Amino acid sequence: MNEAALTSQAPDIARAQADMRTAYWHAAFGVLSSALVWAVAAGVTALGQPQQAVWTLLIGGMFIFPLSMVMAKLAGRTGMHEKSNPLGRLAMLSTVGLLVGCALALGVATQKLEWFFPTMLLVIGLRYLVFTKVYGLCIYWSCGLALATAGLVLGLLLAAPSSELKAAGPLLGAATGAVIEALFGALLLRQGRARAR
Repeated sequence: MNEAALTSQAPDIARAQADMRTAYWHAAFGVLSSALVWAVAAGVTALGQPQQAVWTLLIGGMFIFPLSMVMAKLAGRTGMHEKSNPLGRLAMLSTVGLLVGCALALGVATQKLEWFFPTMLLVIGLRYLVFTKVYGLCIYWSCGLALATAGLVLGLLLAAPSSELKAAGPLLGAATGAVIEALFGALLLRQGRARAR
């Protein structure tokens, strides 16, 4: 593909990214909904039920997109991108990757329950790197890398944990996901509000 063809595609990609940002308010509501699911999972873990917290995160995750759509609509956005937007397909493909990652994390949990949340931090962090292209926002690099790094660090800590750290691992992992996503969700919400003015 020659340089002229690449240059002609750039405005199309920029328009597609703008459509995604406008429809979903930079995906801020999706990130905030995800933070809420992480927080509920942390709460379940704090009640001494880490196995149920695994299912809380997985089942709760199925409601993130519908909840974010409702929130976007309440905020005056469409909550749906244009059907012709090619980045919608990329976002869908990233969802397939997410589902595969969830299955992997569930498999890991059957062997070492404390590694489930670090694995999910990695999986979701890697998905957010795709959002850099989908939304055209560099903040998703920071969000994705923060989640993935937290997952790696927590995984390393839990590789040979003390009994206390092993017991606290699920709560630490779920709480970490909640805090990171709440922080970036708030930043995205603010960024979307600023661009809407």
